[in-house]
Amino acid sequence: MFPDPFTEDFGEFTSAVNALADSLAATAAERDRAGGTALAERQLLRQSGLLTLAIPRAHGGQQAAWPLIFRILRRLAQADSSLAHLFGFQHLQVASVLLFGSDAQQARFLGQAVEHRWFWGNAVNARDTRLNAVRTPEGIELDGVKAFCSGATDSDVLNVSAVLGPLPTDRVFAVVPTSRAGIRVNDDWDNMGQRQTDSGSVSFDHVRIAHDELLGPPGVASSPRATLRNLIGQVVLTEIYLGNALGALRAAIDYLRTQTQPWPMAGVERSQDDRLLQLRAGEMWSGLQAAIALSNHTNARFQQAWERGAALTAEERAALAIDVASARAQAARTALHVTSQIFELIGARATAARHGFDRYWRNVRVHTLHDPLDYRHQSIGAWLLAGDVPNPYGYG
Repeated sequence: MFPDPFTEDFGEFTSAVNALADSLAATAAERDRAGGTALAERQLLRQSGLLTLAIPRAHGGQQAAWPLIFRILRRLAQADSSLAHLFGFQHLQVASVLLFGSDAQQARFLGQAVEHRWFWGNAVNARDTRLNAVRTPEGIELDGVKAFCSGATDSDVLNVSAVLGPLPTDRVFAVVPTSRAGIRVNDDWDNMGQRQTDSGSVSFDHVRIAHDELLGPPGVASSPRATLRNLIGQVVLTEIYLGNALGALRAAIDYLRTQTQPWPMAGVERSQDDRLLQLRAGEMWSGLQAAIALSNHTNARFQQAWERGAALTAEERAALAIDVASARAQAARTALHVTSQIFELIGARATAARHGFDRYWRNVRVHTLHDPLDYRHQSIGAWLLAGDVPNPYGYG
């Protein structure tokens, strides 16, 4: 029998990844309609053992390579884009501690994360300036609001960013228990896609942060290596796009084979033998494979940069940023195309709400607006034509 083209090998994690993905997929469409917090599914993520993949073995984690983590994220996004988002952002918060924290902070926070199966949320949105921070003798105090705080609901700890001045070095990151006095996670996420990412706002009312909860040294803007955090966030988005596209195409093919009636003019008994549908499916698959190949190449480059450690140069970081931007832009355009075009394969009956096929497009559409793709392409062009490199302290 021809092998399933959608399956992947994740080495020692294959069984755990596929079992988790299958469990999430079983209720994904229903939960997308319901919205809210997927408490049971978050617990499945905790129990899977996959939340510690990026944590070094020295702190009890599994120290998996980033390309493997990103491929697992892509697989989970096929099944459930919202929970895959939380999985990806978990590893982004772990990376924040690895890149910004001192050795003692890494041992403390990451060791506890393994021991207590922490789920990490974030209140990091750099463009939301409503969170005020002032220095105190003990550390800092926070007042205000942060929006787009993915994973904050039901989290154990939050990564929080605040600005103490006009320079990149004035931005600080802190690791704070979500239950700390003065922190309120607001139930105000009601977007059309990524419905269960709990990406609403978090309010802070005189929240005290101790010195040893502020990550550093080395700190946020200490080196080219430290700015790799921004690129991890971009790769997470790339893999969510690709996972949605793969999930949409796979679901459409399954539906076509079992539910779609052949069009009378096609002259065939089975829809899968319709040559026009074969042509359309082949076009989508080819484009998707090209986007995946570019992403895999970029992720391998990212691993090389990660392993360079403190020796990573600004030039190397800039070249990697262009690769990441190219992969993300290509994945976004491809995923938007695939997730809308699947309806040409499966027909009008498949638009019934109970099937939930529209969620793949809605998820991609919401995430591709994270920062404008036009500016992503423009930054690539500025590098090509003028030698300009992306701002390592922004979204580049």
